[in-house]
Amino acid sequence: MPRGDGLLNHDLLPGEKGPQDACGVFGVWAPGEEVAKLTYFGLYALQHRGQESAGIAVSNGSQILVFKDMGLVSQVFDETSLSSLQGHIAVGHARYSTTGASVWENAQPTFRATAQGSIALAHNGNLVNTAELAGLVADLPERNNGSAPAATNDTDLVTALLAGQTDDDGKPLSIEAASSRILPQVRGAFSLVFMDEHTLYAARDPQGIRPLVLGRLERGWVVASESAALDICGASYVREIEPGEFVAIDENGLRSSRFADARPKGCVFEYVYLARPDTDIAGRNVYLSRVEMGRRLAAEAPAEADLVIATPESGTPAAIGYAEASGIPFGAGLVKNAYVGRTFIQPSQTIRQLGIRLKLNPLKEVIKGKRLVVVDDSIVRGNTQRALVRMLREAGAAEVHIRISSPPVKWPCFFGIDFATRAELIANGMTIEEIGTSLGADSLAYISIDGMIEATTIAKPNLCRACFDGEYPMDLPDPELLGKQLLETELAAPVETAASAAIRRP
Repeated sequence: MPRGDGLLNHDLLPGEKGPQDACGVFGVWAPGEEVAKLTYFGLYALQHRGQESAGIAVSNGSQILVFKDMGLVSQVFDETSLSSLQGHIAVGHARYSTTGASVWENAQPTFRATAQGSIALAHNGNLVNTAELAGLVADLPERNNGSAPAATNDTDLVTALLAGQTDDDGKPLSIEAASSRILPQVRGAFSLVFMDEHTLYAARDPQGIRPLVLGRLERGWVVASESAALDICGASYVREIEPGEFVAIDENGLRSSRFADARPKGCVFEYVYLARPDTDIAGRNVYLSRVEMGRRLAAEAPAEADLVIATPESGTPAAIGYAEASGIPFGAGLVKNAYVGRTFIQPSQTIRQLGIRLKLNPLKEVIKGKRLVVVDDSIVRGNTQRALVRMLREAGAAEVHIRISSPPVKWPCFFGIDFATRAELIANGMTIEEIGTSLGADSLAYISIDGMIEATTIAKPNLCRACFDGEYPMDLPDPELLGKQLLETELAAPVETAASAAIRRP
């Protein structure tokens, strides 16, 4: 989900940039169900994970149709478009770009024709061997490679590789056989949901960096980025797709295999704020983790204050925990405009100068004369926090003590969160006291890494915390092979060359 300094990124004003999540994926195999509508509502539940584009692919057993466009799920789809997507298998995607520009060509699901049919694929995560995979695609026989891709993301490379595999005699491999060959060669974070005309597939990287869960419908199966997406479509939670696991679902049921041994390194940022609070990851509820982070934060960084408030909405669970543990009353000191993200109109210069007042407004009667503890989930560049402190003081706050329920962000993420560059990270090169002074706060404190991790109840070795401590879960290539724009120079003809294989809003 695009967010920055505790606020939805689509609420940020021009010039602000915060950490942003990669995507939400959803897949369903359910004969007799309206799979496009199930996928629509599944994506609606995952909208927080990506807000740049959305798409759904559906198979009726003989062909795959893809409908995708730029915008929110509710803006891309309507009754007419959903009713045109008839079938029993569907794959859906809500995107935030971490590899490749935010353009229609990079919207997902990606599509490729194969010698035996076609494939549509949706991906949450980010790969670190993109250049290597691009070389493998370039080496594919022309008849299997199709036209040069218009897409410039790592997802399209994986789709092309799965579509273009042959055996030693040059005969095309099935998607299932191609997966067993290609997936072990893919490095980075990937939770994949994909399909051909007859089968739904899912796969998760050996580290399990991004979440992926399996659910059961009365007449089918669902795979989704988060368990909250199962709830909205009436599916019961079965289990997580395991790290290094490949799953196939068709008329014969579900079958599972391994393409790699599990080496769990789930992203701790999912617990801090990326996932929905009503989601469970690795057996731990996200909301409970955030409340516990607040409790531990209160023990580690107490403050003499009259009121605990949150930066809504992402800071609220930790603020509740802080108030419980500290005995300081919790109150609503800030009101958020719930509809500010609905407009694509750029603010006027006058409104731009007002900063975060477009999205947050203080309750002056509540905070006037009070010593405040303001709890937020993270600080990235500090712009929003700085404006927030100023706004609270103007509203009459006597003191402003900032408490953050994650440690200082000091390192970039290469696995699906598009942070600001390391040079832009306020915690890089500044002490906590210096950051607090820069923000204009009376005091500033972060939770410790151990306190944050203990709140998740997940063993420290099983969590990726690289953005906090620089310990990455795998070896990384040279920096020039990790850029978001790595594939931009390869932009060429559209991927969906078959007219019957893609529907695009004019």
